[in-house]
Amino acid sequence: MAAAVAERLRWDRDRVDDLLLVGMVHNCGVSRAREHRRINETLEWDGALEHCLRGERYLLDCRPFARFAPIVRWHHTRWEQLQREELDGDVREAANLVFLADRADVLFSKYLSGSRLKSEILWEFPAIVERIVALSGTLFAPEICSAFAEAALRESFWLALDPSYIEEEIDDRVRGMRPKEFGADDARAIARLFAQTADAKSRYTLEHSTRVARIARFLAERSGMTGHALDQVEIAGLLHDVGKVRLPEELVDKPSELTREERALVRRHSYDTARILAKVYPGQPIATWASLHHENLLGTGYPYRAVDIPREARLICVADMFQAMSQERPYRRRLAAAAVMAQLDAAHAQGRIDGDMVDLVRANLDRCYALATGAS
Repeated sequence: MAAAVAERLRWDRDRVDDLLLVGMVHNCGVSRAREHRRINETLEWDGALEHCLRGERYLLDCRPFARFAPIVRWHHTRWEQLQREELDGDVREAANLVFLADRADVLFSKYLSGSRLKSEILWEFPAIVERIVALSGTLFAPEICSAFAEAALRESFWLALDPSYIEEEIDDRVRGMRPKEFGADDARAIARLFAQTADAKSRYTLEHSTRVARIARFLAERSGMTGHALDQVEIAGLLHDVGKVRLPEELVDKPSELTREERALVRRHSYDTARILAKVYPGQPIATWASLHHENLLGTGYPYRAVDIPREARLICVADMFQAMSQERPYRRRLAAAAVMAQLDAAHAQGRIDGDMVDLVRANLDRCYALATGAS
């Protein structure tokens, strides 16, 4: 929606492309279900600033997307207030356009039923346009409201948002963008952005993926791995839990035993990780390495019950186990380094994890524990 309105405003190609991208990451500061519910309940709410500031912080730490940080910071601010802020004019307009598209989507969402768009949108969308235009000069800039009304008074504007078509719509627009080259540091920064969003589900998992990635890269270096493979291991470690974005935080925070249905929800996250990363990193082993972190050498893990597990995936598995045991959870306190090592030894004795990886941890126990706990 934001890109379509930007085109109606005759913004240049780069600004339109940026609106498409910032529209896709503007809620990177939201990962908790209750925040999603609040955002989608009303056009304005008192707690909106928190996720804007969090998103700004995440994006400032991600060089390829850092230019979007101020837009995300202000994307829930009324136009009448934005005009009083000392902001770059382009940032002010872009933030307000994202705000408008975001709120229009809230009004549109009631016409979605699962993965289906209700046909009544075709005769009821003028009411959405009228509701948005009524906020011209207060929530939204008059010029942006007018452009929205021009773009949105076409059935095609709304039909393009159908879940059956939206991914194609995005893909078509992305293919039309000017290609951008990113180095290894940029690739890791983007992976870290999405890892932060997944880990923010709970205070118990904050920085979990970042620390797993640090341990995994450290162990990979100690095992003799070099070059591009190290970056791939680190990215796989950062994104091994990205499939958890669909999990409600009530499950992540639950201090008691999970029910059978809840365990099923949790167990599917590694398969979801595989499907997500296969699209993001086609032709690379990252999706495979990341999604095998709950497999074991006995073939009793999930989701594939694999036994032929690549060395890199075995390494990420041990790094994940080590960090999880070194971090507090709702059902236990964090374990001391010696206790974590004892648990890894027990898992190796059972034939579940690679003994070479366990020995590697043992030889670097203090360093691994410092990485796992954030002390280093």
